[in-house]
Amino acid sequence: MKRSNNETIENAHFESLYPDTSRFEEIEKILGYIKNGNSCQLIGLPGVGRSNLLGLLVYNTNVRIKHLSENQKWFHFVLCNFSEIRKKPLFEATKFIFLSLVDSLRERKMGKEYETLDKIFKESLVSNDELVLFQGLKRAIDFLSIEKELTVVFLFDRLEEYISMLETEFFANLRILRNRAKYRFSVVFSLNRPLEDLIEPTLFADFYEFLAGSIVYLPLLDKPGLDFRISYLEKVSGKKIDKKSFEKIIFLTSGHGKLTRLSFEATLSNQESGIRNQELENFFLEQKSVTGALYEIWLSLTPSEQKLLVTNQLGTSGYLIDVGLIKDGKITIPLLEGFISIMKQSGSEAIQYDAVSNEIRKGDVILSDSLTSSEFKLLKFLLESPDKIIEREEIIKSVWSDAKSTEGVTDQALDQLIFRLRKKIEDDPNNPTHIQTLKGRGFRFVS
Repeated sequence: MKRSNNETIENAHFESLYPDTSRFEEIEKILGYIKNGNSCQLIGLPGVGRSNLLGLLVYNTNVRIKHLSENQKWFHFVLCNFSEIRKKPLFEATKFIFLSLVDSLRERKMGKEYETLDKIFKESLVSNDELVLFQGLKRAIDFLSIEKELTVVFLFDRLEEYISMLETEFFANLRILRNRAKYRFSVVFSLNRPLEDLIEPTLFADFYEFLAGSIVYLPLLDKPGLDFRISYLEKVSGKKIDKKSFEKIIFLTSGHGKLTRLSFEATLSNQESGIRNQELENFFLEQKSVTGALYEIWLSLTPSEQKLLVTNQLGTSGYLIDVGLIKDGKITIPLLEGFISIMKQSGSEAIQYDAVSNEIRKGDVILSDSLTSSEFKLLKFLLESPDKIIEREEIIKSVWSDAKSTEGVTDQALDQLIFRLRKKIEDDPNNPTHIQTLKGRGFRFVS
């Protein structure tokens, strides 16, 4: 199969303009897993640039050549942004993945391959049957990986927004595809925290052997990418920022992609106002765009992690260290420290179930978006019986109501589910205030 590197429409994408050294170490790690036929997780805070990195793999030829040389033409990256199908069932997710695969061939101007997969896709949709659709996707993967000898790499971006819809079949299907293509099939799961923290292990057990230990954490700062982005902003605006202001902004944001960009944009837009460097922090914390980005980071943390930051009990959370939010016992983003001091003034809010929207909220935060189906059922059931002691059997019958029999559900399974839910809603999961255990009697929810 012959194909030139120019058979793309990459120039239509902003990521194609980035230097080939952007996110070098992280991309090397990701490709290391892919070359071995494994999959991996890309973990980073909101706004740190996960989508940007995935875009580099898809749209930047120079980046691919930098890491894969001429072999890059044998790797086909397919970007799937799961925020587009947040509440869709498995059938729609399979259709979305299939359609993304077909469109990726069109974008890369692989005409013959596109025509073949487009035909398979349309044939598979006629019956509107989930099994037929997946059979079509298997045929498509067979065609690309076996006949065309391509390594197909799905990039599942913002998967955390689809957590509540994930089920065992989702990962079982991925295993089936991988087993057919062998080493020519991989998935990069892009999330704000590891799958192990977000869903029950049983949900992704079928695919776990291809993911075990394969986590790439995304640092806050990507200097080559940041330098390019700032240069681009200055070029577009026709304005420049002096060296001292530049250094102050980087210090306040620690190079965090979204925070840095928004802070630079705010500074460029208000140069005439003569803001002094020592006033920049307060100025940024008054900008809705900047505080919005800080709030995204804050909401991605568990209540217990938020408490650690508020009480300044740092150095005890591996996740906060792994994602670069804490280093040497200190918060790495000074702007976030200022934001946290503001958050201290807002008291805790009650957890409530909204029957109209079928959502569980804590103030403005929609907790149900980060809950699996089982976690949602459990918390909803507890909320409907506040302060009441509920026996284990009663909870099992409610949460596992869809199962043919609840006899096989063990106490350990329930305990694990409760522990995972506590991690998502309790300030201190080891000393819970909401979901309380009464030994020998059951559980009680206290609002």
